[in-house]
Amino acid sequence: MELDLMGAHAERAYAVLAGLVTPRPIAWVTTLHEDGSVNAAPFSFFNVFGSRPPLVVFAPGDRPDGSPKDSARNARRSGEFVVNLVSEALAEVMVRTSVSLPPGASETEREGLATRPSSLVAPPRIAAAPAALECRVHSVQEIGHNRLVLGIVHRVHVDDAIIDPQTLRIRQEAHQPVGRMAVPDWYCRSGDLFELPRPQ
Repeated sequence: MELDLMGAHAERAYAVLAGLVTPRPIAWVTTLHEDGSVNAAPFSFFNVFGSRPPLVVFAPGDRPDGSPKDSARNARRSGEFVVNLVSEALAEVMVRTSVSLPPGASETEREGLATRPSSLVAPPRIAAAPAALECRVHSVQEIGHNRLVLGIVHRVHVDDAIIDPQTLRIRQEAHQPVGRMAVPDWYCRSGDLFELPRPQ
């Protein structure tokens, strides 16, 4: 089957691409509202895109009325955000924070999510997250109805249990984030790993 995502099948583009390009990592983004309360929202249109400088991108969609979601608005205004990674133990509360709340409402307060101060940026990190990336906004790109928030990672907090302190390599057998699969409700575990050495 061939699909024309710029024509006859444009309305199915999200479902088709979100179902095929999987698994996707989840950015559980914390930002600060104008009043200082914490916004926490998950985005699976997210990834790391470079290391010099360390670059991440997440793509928050718009609200149904076309206005930017709180994460996008807060990040643009403040120039800062934190990407919290999601372990299996946090999957359910992460999904609950995806509910559409009124602008300015705090998901961390609603869900009783403990936070910890960040080292460099104002938005806090989610205390139970296995890792958190403190980011400053590089730029925000708007392409059609897509909004891409590009962030430079300045600090990384990693649970001691998932990093080797000598090599600073992540212990893959211990770090098992959940991934996003097809819409509307599919996720995956990342515990079933295999290793394939690269050719020399």
